[in-house]
Amino acid sequence: MKILITGANGQLGRDCLAAFAERHPVVGVDLPHIDITEPAHVERILAEESPDAIVNCAAFTRVDDCETRRDAAWRTNALGPGILAGACGNALLAHVSTDYVFDGERTPPEPYAETDATNPQSWYGATKLEGEQRVRASATRWLILRTAWLYGFHGRNFPKTMLRLARREPSKPRRVVADQFGCPTWSATLARQIVALVESGRTGLFHTVAEGHTTWHDFARCFLDAMGVAHCIEPCGMADYPLPARRPRNSILANARLHTEGVARMADWRADVERFAALHRNALLSEADTQP
Repeated sequence: MKILITGANGQLGRDCLAAFAERHPVVGVDLPHIDITEPAHVERILAEESPDAIVNCAAFTRVDDCETRRDAAWRTNALGPGILAGACGNALLAHVSTDYVFDGERTPPEPYAETDATNPQSWYGATKLEGEQRVRASATRWLILRTAWLYGFHGRNFPKTMLRLARREPSKPRRVVADQFGCPTWSATLARQIVALVESGRTGLFHTVAEGHTTWHDFARCFLDAMGVAHCIEPCGMADYPLPARRPRNSILANARLHTEGVARMADWRADVERFAALHRNALLSEADTQP
């Protein structure tokens, strides 16, 4: 099975490249080699590579920037997936989506399942939901994979930011939101789950997040403790940090269909954080200590 990964230079894309390469021929493409919002680019790459499956990791994920750069976000998150879906023929299209398609108003810890109604409250969420709908409408064979609170070794993310701040001033109090709930998901584990789903031949909608849930505050503490780094993390509320894009207060997703169909590969969020820290500790510390 030949795999094509779009958005291959990103956090998840790079982990997908590594995970698929262990078992399949895989090609990774990203800007400027391919722009998924340009039909000619997409058609040329698909004709050249003739993949059996396409994993779309390309996305405009800067949530607050989506509110001001609406056209760019729409093109990447909505238009692009639709173009891929319309051009992929009989190849499977696995498209990565988000918890932001839900409004987050459900009382924690009640999770959202694949069958629950969507109601995005931000432009990012709205564009990602439209991307889902275009994939459903145009692809012959499709997977939609909703994930949340993604972190990994590559690129910028929440735990890396907290590590950099803690290393710079370990005794300085850092206030982190403690009333927003979700499932911190390691991109390397998600990549292995995507491999398993693509290999299984299944299609349709799946939630793919780490098992269990926590808050940003406890996520930060767990990661810094696992790294053995001194810190001073204090809880605060979402109201203390108003941002341009509205965040779901409850981003807890249930991997209901993964379990029902016996294809679950996701791990407990805390166990994954500890494994992530153990595997990458030296490199993460070096990066944190050299970044401005």
